[in-house]
Amino acid sequence: MATSKTNGTPSDAVNGDGLHHKISSNGNGVSASPSSYDCIIVGAGFSGISALHRLRKLNLSAHIFEAGTDFGGVWYWNRYPGARVDSETPFYQLNIPEVYRTWNFSKRFPDHVELRKYFAHIDKTLSLRKDVSFNSKVVDASWDDAAGRWTVKTATGEVASAKYLMLCSGLLHHTYIPDFPGLSQYKGVVHHTGAWPEGVSVKGKKVAVVGAGATSVQVVQELGKEAEHLTMFMRRPSYCLPMGQRTFTAEEQNTWRPYYDRLFQQGRLSFSGFPNSRKQGDLFDDSPEVREAWFNEIWDRGAFNFMMCNYGSFLVDKEANRVVYDFWKKKIRARMTDPKKQELMAPEDPPYYFATKRNPLENDYYEVLDQPNVEIVDLTKAALKSFTETGLQLEDGSTHDFDYVVLATGFDSFTGSMTNMGLKSKDGIDIKDTWSKGISTYLGLLIGGFPNTFMVYSPQSPTALSNGITIIECQTDVVTDIIARLEKQGAKSIEPKEEAQEQWKAAINAMSKLTLYPFTSSWWDGGNIPGKKAENMNYVGGIERYEKTCREMIEDWTGFDVVKA
Repeated sequence: MATSKTNGTPSDAVNGDGLHHKISSNGNGVSASPSSYDCIIVGAGFSGISALHRLRKLNLSAHIFEAGTDFGGVWYWNRYPGARVDSETPFYQLNIPEVYRTWNFSKRFPDHVELRKYFAHIDKTLSLRKDVSFNSKVVDASWDDAAGRWTVKTATGEVASAKYLMLCSGLLHHTYIPDFPGLSQYKGVVHHTGAWPEGVSVKGKKVAVVGAGATSVQVVQELGKEAEHLTMFMRRPSYCLPMGQRTFTAEEQNTWRPYYDRLFQQGRLSFSGFPNSRKQGDLFDDSPEVREAWFNEIWDRGAFNFMMCNYGSFLVDKEANRVVYDFWKKKIRARMTDPKKQELMAPEDPPYYFATKRNPLENDYYEVLDQPNVEIVDLTKAALKSFTETGLQLEDGSTHDFDYVVLATGFDSFTGSMTNMGLKSKDGIDIKDTWSKGISTYLGLLIGGFPNTFMVYSPQSPTALSNGITIIECQTDVVTDIIARLEKQGAKSIEPKEEAQEQWKAAINAMSKLTLYPFTSSWWDGGNIPGKKAENMNYVGGIERYEKTCREMIEDWTGFDVVKA
């Protein structure tokens, strides 16, 4: 069996150059000597880069440890067919003028190849590589209370220490592969989408795609055009929205570039990072004709506009949600001719409330599914029993033979990357044990028992409901402002009080209970991982409100224990 599987890894590295200590590093995980920094950053994706850039501005030494061989984070690891961002240009880029003034995207929604080129441009523009160790997966991080410092070790034997530790290890990096019976018996090729080898062709092959989430949508959309036969194994369909992909010219980006800073500012003051707004009023305040006209207008805009510019009531009112679903269903069914596939992908009755799990974007997904060479298998009718030497067997006894099996089975979201790096509290307890009975943070930024440790793109913040770059820059700004104040005050350490964490969790749960989100389990709440407690991990109040709350709490260190040096 040829396989390409991973049990997690992505992200993690830390290094730095600056105020107190400087070392030489060639950007390939080789440093001149054991090193000491002001801050160690784990992960060289957008979060790690944002943190490094801001810490440099504070004249603090910072260094990134990254498990991969280059920048990119999720875009370093995700190279499967169709992989592209679903946040539109110009909002999926860093608000760093020297970077965006000299860069043009070719598409409204860039793919993984172009995004890696963008990371190379960031690196070249900001001279990042000198402060990064690649091929450096963090395997241990321990706190020395007497010294007030973290010691970090990597799988390649590097050892470094720092006063501060920033976990920029990603939201969707730790891949999840279910414990499929018989997987080792299968003699075909298995690839998890998070570990996809480049150059793979399925032309003339029989392909299985296990899963129907956002990654599966992108994979099926591409492989269905190439494979002789493709079968998608699905438990519940995704409610996809029209991407509205198009080419962007350099001329129009040059025209818009003077407004980028203002657009980014307004995105920061918005709910989700895009400077648009919901339809005012209750859905049922308007006539069916008025609603239909508005639905069509925001549908035709593409991207997430149908969801984000809709009536706010559809996320709190079940009847309003059904009206939105029925419009979506009508749009999707009109693009398919096979009545059985229509019912599978856009059922008469919704299997879950609209927009309470991720709405992927697509170009021609439903047309590809409608092709005669594409089959959809409903796993709620007969679950997957086991792999065989030649394919898959279901509980009803049916067998399906394949040359390739694609595991679009997702990730251990939010926490997976942090619970697999050997991170230990000041009492020596691994964070995976600290969180074994549930996630506990303060502001989605700090964790009790882990002094001077900060998270970015994290649980219990607006992460999954936001444009990634916007919430990343929001959080890295807040974190670096905290560090700057601690340094100015000559503090030794900071960590949240247990009571503050309990209050934060209660607050975000109370907000969520006012919506329809709690009725649907997915990777948004960790419900996709067996044995992991399914719980709310999202702050549903939006980015602007979240940042305002964070800044109010740090103004007088409300909820924090700050230890003086």
